[in-house]
Amino acid sequence: MSEHTPEQAVALFNHTFLSTYQTQLVCCEAEPIYRPADDQHPFHRIIFAHGFFASALHEIAHWCVAGKERRLLEDFGYWYEPDGRTAAQQAEFEKVEIKPQALEWIFSQSAGFPFHFSADNLNGDAGVSESFKQAVLEQVHTYLDTGLPKRALMWSETLVCHYRKNKPLSKEEFSLDRLD
Repeated sequence: MSEHTPEQAVALFNHTFLSTYQTQLVCCEAEPIYRPADDQHPFHRIIFAHGFFASALHEIAHWCVAGKERRLLEDFGYWYEPDGRTAAQQAEFEKVEIKPQALEWIFSQSAGFPFHFSADNLNGDAGVSESFKQAVLEQVHTYLDTGLPKRALMWSETLVCHYRKNKPLSKEEFSLDRLD
């Protein structure tokens, strides 16, 4: 099986999306961010943190959820509440993270890579709620039943081809019991 290196993620993503969506995956800054093309950069850039393969998958998931107009805005124009969120702030965070984390889970499984829910709130009072985990699982099942968005499908298929030797995903692979 191929290694899950930042170089491999970059090569696979850029081969798949650089010419079709003028978007490239870039490693490695201290914080992940999406930057649209500008006068100095001819391509949109999904920048993932510290060379972590999971960070690449997560940031790509956000890109797959973002519509055409949002892909013209830095960080897709979304607010970001920094680490240290209260329980109420964390609940708002979870609402907007269901679809990205569902896609990240699908991408992780497509690559044979461990998936972990992220509260992205190391210094806050609230971690990942059970209701959030259930909502993400339900979204995964919805995607698998009704079909992935186009870019997400392209990325999942790229990962499956490379890491799973074309063994397709099955809905049975996704359950909360199978996660650490």
